[in-house]
Amino acid sequence: MVYFDNAATSFPKPRMTVEAANAAFTRYGANPGRGGHRMALETSQMVFRAREQLAQLMGMDAPENVVFTLNCTQASNQAIKGVVREGDHVIISSMEHNSVRRPVEALKKAGVCDYDVARVEVGDPAATVRNFRALLRPNTRLICCVHGSNVFGTIQPVEALCALAHENGALFLLDAAQTAGVLSIRFKELPADFICLACHKGLYAPTALGALLVGGQAELNTLLEGGSGSLSLETDMPPFLPDRLEAGTVNTTGIAGLTGGLRFVRLRTIPRIYREEMELTHRLYQGLSEIKGVTLYNRPGLPVLSFGIEGMTGEAAAGRLGELGYALRGGFHCSPLAHETMGTLETGTARIGVGAFNTAAQAEGLLRAVRRVVKET
Repeated sequence: MVYFDNAATSFPKPRMTVEAANAAFTRYGANPGRGGHRMALETSQMVFRAREQLAQLMGMDAPENVVFTLNCTQASNQAIKGVVREGDHVIISSMEHNSVRRPVEALKKAGVCDYDVARVEVGDPAATVRNFRALLRPNTRLICCVHGSNVFGTIQPVEALCALAHENGALFLLDAAQTAGVLSIRFKELPADFICLACHKGLYAPTALGALLVGGQAELNTLLEGGSGSLSLETDMPPFLPDRLEAGTVNTTGIAGLTGGLRFVRLRTIPRIYREEMELTHRLYQGLSEIKGVTLYNRPGLPVLSFGIEGMTGEAAAGRLGELGYALRGGFHCSPLAHETMGTLETGTARIGVGAFNTAAQAEGLLRAVRRVVKET
């Protein structure tokens, strides 16, 4: 199977990730922060090093504000439900993943808040910002925007939207699931209050690991309560990060693997990763554009391409390509808002997610497979 589903999770993982994750079974087997013996202390130190390295990659000064989560979805839920109060208003973009759209919808149905969807005008960032501005209210508490669409690879004007939020007394949440490790994100240039990460994508960690980076001073209510390894005699969760938001044992195996993934990203460098992945994405885009019966739904902005084959749904096209040995994602990609924005809500799309280990030969093979499927229909 040739893997082109890196927008869902990166595969294969770098050797550095595998070796670092294996160390969790041979060296870091204890529960971090839950004991004074040597192995517990070494495991705690490894987890803290991972926080430091991730904070450094993102240009963040406070590693304690790196909160490890199960995935980007938990990070989004923690930020949204942790700050939105009764009577608040939220604005989200029309490219949002369900990890943002569903939490605000749940809060709306519970009578906690109201929200609006600002239309993203692809190719016109100024118009996108105007659409957000038009929806501002005196009680707007939070603006949420995905950095890069997981379906269409569109990059939103998040720096301007972050500034818009802060100018109007609101908080800003950045969903960087598709862009961390692919685009440079620095807190000094993009001082978001919250950045949500899927560490298993462009940061090459094992699955079941995300992170919430808390950049602002907003106090967050908890989603979970339980053991924290600190202030154990108190009935409330500790008031300080990361302990307040990390109830229970963290994923030490995933975090150990993350240290290897971060090393891979540092050594290869983000500019090189982006350049090489985009070169292959442009190659695929050009090849697909020459196949009659194929519709391309986006120009490359990230290493993500959505396309359709005439007479087939996106799910059916991806399924047939899977039978021919190519792993793509088909359907609606947990982002119906994005499909509504781009006019693909009826059929969905087949999605190519290029990763660091894809090759030109694999891309040519995929194009041959698409030509075969077109001929069959």
